[in-house]
Amino acid sequence: MSTTPTISWSEDRSARTDQSNRSDQPARSAHWHSESCAPPPRRVVVADDSTKAATAYQLACEGTALLWQGDFHNARQLLQAMGRRIDRKANPARPAATPAESFHLHRRARGHRARVLGKLLVLLEDDHSLTLRRAPDVRRACTEAYGPPRGGRAVSLTELLGVIGAHQWREKGVEVPALGDGVRVHPHYGVFSPVRGEYVDLVAQAPLPANPRTAFDLGTGTGVLAAVLARRGLSHVVATDISSRALACARENAGRLGLADRVEVGGPALYPEGRADLVVCNPPWLPARPTSTVEQGVYDPDGTMLHGFLHGLADHLRPGGEGWLVLSDLAEHLGLRTREALLTAITTAGLRVTDRLDTSPHHPRARDTTDPLHQARAAEVTSLWRLTAD
Repeated sequence: MSTTPTISWSEDRSARTDQSNRSDQPARSAHWHSESCAPPPRRVVVADDSTKAATAYQLACEGTALLWQGDFHNARQLLQAMGRRIDRKANPARPAATPAESFHLHRRARGHRARVLGKLLVLLEDDHSLTLRRAPDVRRACTEAYGPPRGGRAVSLTELLGVIGAHQWREKGVEVPALGDGVRVHPHYGVFSPVRGEYVDLVAQAPLPANPRTAFDLGTGTGVLAAVLARRGLSHVVATDISSRALACARENAGRLGLADRVEVGGPALYPEGRADLVVCNPPWLPARPTSTVEQGVYDPDGTMLHGFLHGLADHLRPGGEGWLVLSDLAEHLGLRTREALLTAITTAGLRVTDRLDTSPHHPRARDTTDPLHQARAAEVTSLWRLTAD
């Protein structure tokens, strides 16, 4: 039987940053939660407004977590100061031997940064509230992300800030011109947001197969592609995902858009039962391991979803039907996958390419020359591959 992980600490002020951690005060404990599945820190000390950034940085680098009990905005400033120290301590940039090495070095640096900054913790009370001075009301944001309160929990401040930001995006929504002027979809926490519109535009503009009635949208996320297909005239769209958060998000968006009678949300699964005239899949573009729930929309270990889509497509297409694979070639520019490997996978699955529609990215990162992966991002092309069964 699995048990909920916990952290423990002493409230004794003298032990707050004392490496000995000796205290006559009884230890306190709290449940530990991490969306990135980080293990609970073995050692926790209390920090507050008197804690210096240099001390916090040193302790965090050594693996000691700091449970914040001061002003909320001061905690955010401390986090920023720790981030600046990480940047200053980073190894001098050196030319990578290959684009793949550059990618892995970049991922390693980001992982180190996340581990160090993730050592600054806050304690959520039994109702998801924060008792810190000048703390915002985070109860609704936490309920959206974590579900109904089930006792207090300790989380990293970086995770909590992500939860707050996701709530704001959920409230505001993301405008999707392909759905109409001013129409928005509302992403949930942990669900990939359609902020990059080029893949949506490809699905909105690609020629439909003859007389399509039904479609599958695999890995639907927010449900944006299912909504686009329904707006294009498909009478029945089945949207699937393996994430319960994505399924709830897609179902809510279909209702918001007045498409609940045409978009059926089902799962958790990749393929639903039956066959369709059109099967659309926009798998994560990079064959690498995600380190958090949010990254699952970007990283697909060993191309598992990509190959699952390809090898299941022929058995789920109606006669004359098409599969649309929407995929960036960023992995090719980074040396993580070759075009030959992709074409071989398509052929091996008993499929044939009938057409390909391409578009270039127009997101800001493609023009950011300070990005370590700038060269690959600037050359990136997103394609919609039209596939039929042999």
